[in-house]
Amino acid sequence: MTLKDTISINTTPEKIYEWLMHFVENYKAWHPDHIIAKWIIGINFEKGSILYAEEYIENKIEKLKFRVIENIPNKLLKYKVLFPESLVCSGGSFLIEKSNNQSILTATLSFRLEKVLNSFSKKKIKAFQRHMKEEGENLKKILEK
Repeated sequence: MTLKDTISINTTPEKIYEWLMHFVENYKAWHPDHIIAKWIIGINFEKGSILYAEEYIENKIEKLKFRVIENIPNKLLKYKVLFPESLVCSGGSFLIEKSNNQSILTATLSFRLEKVLNSFSKKKIKAFQRHMKEEGENLKKILEK
């Protein structure tokens, strides 16, 4: 199962990408449920870099580690979620596309064990969907100022 959120932002792909390149500095301002983000290996979405992040989902702190697996400047950032969270969530991406005078940002988050998730965690999946949507809306507000 892959969650997907797409939003149009009145800016260039370069500005979105540049904002994401300052992920650690921008993380807390991006969403009120974000606690901390820091690079523990590498920096700024270099391939192989590992990012640690904490955020609230359903009033519970989620502690996540991500390994950057692909970085195409101004276009795509792709990451793999690391163990133990990788047992449930395999990874995600940020895809940036140019469309007329704006950009389309699509965030994805892929989960394993779809049947188990659907049965036991519908509320949690909806919380992740809501969080992703809020992140997109918040980023739009930040970049369109």
